Amino acid sequence: MKKENYIKIAKNVIDLEIKALQKLKKNLNKSFNDAVNAIVKCQSKVILCGVGKSGLIAAKISATLSSVGTPSFSVSASDCSHGDMGSITKKDVLVLISYSGSSEELKNIIKYANRNRITLIGIMSKKNSILYKAADIKLYIPEVNEAGLGIVPTSSTINQLSIGDALAIACLNKKKINKLDFKKFHPSGNLGAKLKTVEDLMLVKDKIPFINENSSMKDALKVITKKKLGVLIARNSKGNTTGVITDGTVRRTNQKNTNLLKLSVKKVMTLKPISVEKEMLAEKALSIMNEKKITCLCVYNKKNKQKTIGIIHIHNILEANIN
Repeated sequence: MKKENYIKIAKNVIDLEIKALQKLKKNLNKSFNDAVNAIVKCQSKVILCGVGKSGLIAAKISATLSSVGTPSFSVSASDCSHGDMGSITKKDVLVLISYSGSSEELKNIIKYANRNRITLIGIMSKKNSILYKAADIKLYIPEVNEAGLGIVPTSSTINQLSIGDALAIACLNKKKINKLDFKKFHPSGNLGAKLKTVEDLMLVKDKIPFINENSSMKDALKVITKKKLGVLIARNSKGNTTGVITDGTVRRTNQKNTNLLKLSVKKVMTLKPISVEKEMLAEKALSIMNEKKITCLCVYNKKNKQKTIGIIHIHNILEANIN
């Protein structure tokens, strides 16, 4: 029996969707800028709504907007006609998505938005539609060829999703959201782990193995044994970090000098230990450790690079599932 090969079908679907995206790209105009500015200036929530497959796309775009710092949620078009319209307020921005722009379920929402002067952004592919005529900001998506009998929503929904992603990322840039801001919206999971900073994982206060640079190595060995980190942070009378001593430093010095315990920390320590700023991503700190072949880093606040406020050990990073 001949085996079916569907790769040709898959490639055809993808080709149609690529052509649709290229068509969308050429069609972008000033209305996109207007939509971004309206969303960024919104004093309340950005509400998305669609019918059928467009409703699913609306939910995804809403989730993406929320994830980049724009409060948003999606509503069901049919539920709006049965009480959920009350969740839309005058300070909101309403985004309606519909290929035809004339879906019966959207008519009541359009009337409600126009009557209450709620900013309405329409995403549609028919210029003679109710949505196109009623929208304050019109994001016209050109008509495209669908895959699967030429009628299954595929190329059109890819375009709807892409314009939504573009809006979200444009708003992210307009609001100057950075990785640290983004981390606040993604505290858990793999993404949350990747966005953890050194400050999130570092050891602080009495857990930091400090030693005065003028102390004896006899006292230093007691501290390094007690703290069990294999490292000591030496500092002067002003509290500034001056050096570091590791287990390896102790072994090498002991091989060269029989009077190790009588030496001062200052005589043994390695000067200018590698330090990182507390807001550095832990992932980058791990990269530095691997490159320098060390197991820990001193941490400072950018206001004062000379004072160590924490210590980040490779074990802290690996335990946070960052690798």
